[in-house]
Amino acid sequence: MKSAVIVAIFATCIGLVQGQDSKTLVDAMVKHYQASRELALAVADAMPADDYSFKATPPEMSFGQQMNHIASANANYCAAGLGTKSPLGKLEDASKTAAVKNLNTAFDFCIDGLKELTDGGLTKTVGSGAQQSTVFERFWGGFTHTAHHRGQAEVYLRLKGITPPQYKF
Repeated sequence: MKSAVIVAIFATCIGLVQGQDSKTLVDAMVKHYQASRELALAVADAMPADDYSFKATPPEMSFGQQMNHIASANANYCAAGLGTKSPLGKLEDASKTAAVKNLNTAFDFCIDGLKELTDGGLTKTVGSGAQQSTVFERFWGGFTHTAHHRGQAEVYLRLKGITPPQYKF
């Protein structure tokens, strides 16, 4: 009886450790971050370089500023989750060339950072006080923030008579 209890406890502990090393959720997040990257870059590419200064209304960001905002915010969310510094500084050049480079830098940073994590690492708490959250929440925040602003950018494309690229799941 005592041996059976010890074996059961050992098996449970092994399962917990293996669960912490699992990458099932990480792999799913990487897949979706890669799809988000492809769509963000397709949206960025769809707008002609000469129209990167276009604004839907005067108080809004230009299309190029939207692309830079996506890059900067995504890198900042991921940096907060990874406990490191964003690879992007202040983004002032909102040209197509610069914005596409910034998007690539941010997505590379986030995807490479995710690949270094385990599912257990996603549950780690980061930040303090009101800014405290899990690593997963930081990455998910960047992902949803990207979707929001990419949706705005798609409206800019439509205002220019350009059909936005289709999302591929």
